[in-house]
Amino acid sequence: MLPLALTMGEPAGIGGEITLRCWAEREPGDAPFFIIDDPARLAALGRRVGFDVPVATIAHPSEAAAVFARALPVLPLSAAPTPTPGRPDPAQAHLVLESIRRAVAAVQDGTAGAVVTNPIQKETLYAAGFRHAGHTEFLAELAGGGVHPIMMLACSELRVVPATVHSSLRGAIDMVSTDLILTAGRITAHALRQDFGIAEPILAVAGLNPHAGENGTLGREELEIIVPAIEILRAEGIDARGPLPADTMFHARARARYDAALCMYHDQALIPLKTIDFDGGVNITLGLPFVRTSPDHGTALDIAGTGVAHAGSLRAAMVMAGQIAARRHAGPVRGRPPVAAE
Repeated sequence: MLPLALTMGEPAGIGGEITLRCWAEREPGDAPFFIIDDPARLAALGRRVGFDVPVATIAHPSEAAAVFARALPVLPLSAAPTPTPGRPDPAQAHLVLESIRRAVAAVQDGTAGAVVTNPIQKETLYAAGFRHAGHTEFLAELAGGGVHPIMMLACSELRVVPATVHSSLRGAIDMVSTDLILTAGRITAHALRQDFGIAEPILAVAGLNPHAGENGTLGREELEIIVPAIEILRAEGIDARGPLPADTMFHARARARYDAALCMYHDQALIPLKTIDFDGGVNITLGLPFVRTSPDHGTALDIAGTGVAHAGSLRAAMVMAGQIAARRHAGPVRGRPPVAAE
């Protein structure tokens, strides 16, 4: 099994300590991983937060699997970051980006199985001249362009995909279009087959307005934008259903009827996911030529360096990255797993 390449993330955040905790709490059968960071920084951080985690420097990703059982493998950065917990510094931004670039390069050259990213502090990167909206757009560039990355949030009970992501609510309403929904629906259906082993995926498509517009009386976006997209998806053989009222599509019986919910804006998708499983949610980037997952939370600057951060979401991200990488290696699936009865 190829190791997972884990990025440093924002060094002033909780990425380092949840990485240490993930190694300390590893279980038999977990995919080995290595982090692209500074070994001395992680060792010092472990002492600071009370994690007795041995750290081993590796020169190449191929060494990670042999080292993993006895120590956390660390592929050193070109320079050592010198962060103060809770206080991001734009001077460290180039090392944050270096870690991401090298993780992607390891997957592209076949020495790592997937990329798992620790959270970044975007405004700090912006202050250093970073020109991308976030991780996802940067990864698309590193993939060589020509891709349309889509964000999926997933836990054991639910998968959600927002058609629009980091935009104001007013801006998201203006961005929703038939073409945007079509792109998200096609990429999501492909990922459910390829990465989750669902041969005949069902997509539940949310409406934009209350009660999915009530046939135009509460808004016409459903009739003029969303319904045409659903009809095209269905004509292409994708089982898309809706538009559905968002306030009734996330309870347990409703969730049993579909494999992923395609939502119109950020909070419509993320609020139910994070309510159901805040500590175990995983961010997955669909549409890339390599596997990328991340925790569904941020840098948690307010608790950085204290040792109290939960590592559940990062651990779930690594487990899911390993599962998806294995499925891609195994090839296409046959047959659709049964959906739980109402």
